Amino acid sequence: MNNKLSIWTIRLILVMGVIFSLFPFYWMLVMSSQDMSALYSVPPVLVFGSNLFEHIKIVFEQTSFIRSFFNSLFIATTSTILILFFDSLAGFSFAKLKFKGKNILFVFLLGTMMIPGQLNIIPQFLMMDKIGWIGSYKALIIPSMANAFGIFWIKQYAEDAIPDSILESARMDGCSTFRIYWNIALPILKPAMAFLAIYSFMGSWNDYMWPLIVLNDEAKYTLMLALTQLQGVYYTDYTLVITGSLLATIPLLVVFSLFSKQMMAGLTAGAVKE
Repeated sequence: MNNKLSIWTIRLILVMGVIFSLFPFYWMLVMSSQDMSALYSVPPVLVFGSNLFEHIKIVFEQTSFIRSFFNSLFIATTSTILILFFDSLAGFSFAKLKFKGKNILFVFLLGTMMIPGQLNIIPQFLMMDKIGWIGSYKALIIPSMANAFGIFWIKQYAEDAIPDSILESARMDGCSTFRIYWNIALPILKPAMAFLAIYSFMGSWNDYMWPLIVLNDEAKYTLMLALTQLQGVYYTDYTLVITGSLLATIPLLVVFSLFSKQMMAGLTAGAVKE
């Protein structure tokens, strides 16, 4: 009896957690289909209205949504691919290779994680201006193609997930270090890289401050910048802002669903191996 009660209690807690997690998305969808008066109604409106498709149409008319969407998609995808390659390569090297100064270099790398990102904005902007990258996508992609968190995450995962015996066997068979990384380490690191892909894509997709600083051409605006066109000087229809935010969230949900399946599949496969 106590076991059944515990199971149902856990299930109830999980169901409540799912409801609280999904409610903000449901509320965004509801508000996107309502008019402005619904935002201030008490009790709050929780039923769908009839304005959703009209609001979507207005968002497309008032913003360069399609162009900005593909701009953000290009930047986020390119940045994520570069991060996965360089962070996994560096993380594998720190975890499984021996070279002089490794510990000192890794401590220095961890130290950079303690510096707030806001402190890097001015020197990074001056650097981008010095090499002529202001207004270019290179200023958004190149500085973010590797980060300390991703290297640290891959290193910690690789230390336990990749057996040293496999690496030694590969070296005895004549494999180069890069081939060991590419053919042996990467397949084992898939679950960790799936999480890093989600984390990196979402960070790049939602970035607002840095693109606002370095992009000076509306044709190159990211989606987050394009959505600011929905804010008026004297009046802002926040249902349109919520509609734009809802549309901008859909690609993140798609990426999360794709990579989370691979991440969980890799973790499950590793859990049943003997």
